[in-house]
Amino acid sequence: MTMAETSDLIDVTDTSADDPRFVEACRMAEALVFASAQPVSEGFLTERLPRGVDVALVMATLKNDYVARGIHLVRIEGHWAFRTAPDLSFALRSDEREPKKLSRAALEVLAIIAYHQPVTRAEIEDIRGVQTSRGTLDVLMEAGWVRFRGRRRTPGRPVTFGTTRDFLDHFGLEEVRDLPGLEELRGAGLLTGRMPPNFNIPSPLSDDELTEDEDPLTQLDLEELGLLTPGGKEEE
Repeated sequence: MTMAETSDLIDVTDTSADDPRFVEACRMAEALVFASAQPVSEGFLTERLPRGVDVALVMATLKNDYVARGIHLVRIEGHWAFRTAPDLSFALRSDEREPKKLSRAALEVLAIIAYHQPVTRAEIEDIRGVQTSRGTLDVLMEAGWVRFRGRRRTPGRPVTFGTTRDFLDHFGLEEVRDLPGLEELRGAGLLTGRMPPNFNIPSPLSDDELTEDEDPLTQLDLEELGLLTPGGKEEE
């Protein structure tokens, strides 16, 4: 167990260990998360566990139980899922085709969206200093890491972009605020020592709600963006 994993443990008391109702709730939560193909929301668990059970305590107990196992119970933006222990990735064999590596441009755009979301295409280009092709954004959206958020309340009502839960899941983040800061990036050798004196990395927003200068996407917006077919049916 690493120091980071140890620090993530939540102090759970043994007061509920002998309570059959609590034990049964833990078993139910474990089964619900295990059986789901997607991360399970805490609201979903609350609806299905016995009334009055402390869901947070249930999930904290399960998380602690699995911390030394081959699979871990992880929290991703208020959702729970089982994931392979990071130190055992070498032992896994996948027959799936290796995903195509992202280009430098795609990585730059992904980083800008992650740290500056909600952000428009024009704002991305302003930060990068070059135009961003639609193909670059398409690659990130096809990967499931970037999504349309809303429309900015400015002339032209440009679409805003943000990251997805799949992005957090892939990079092992519980929420967007867990992205590394300036000192962490510099310590990892990802930033050179010759950075501009006013260089800074913004603190990304973790709230999934629209900001004050964003409007929600309407059905017409979704059709225009290719997310819905005319008539309101979602594209497969």
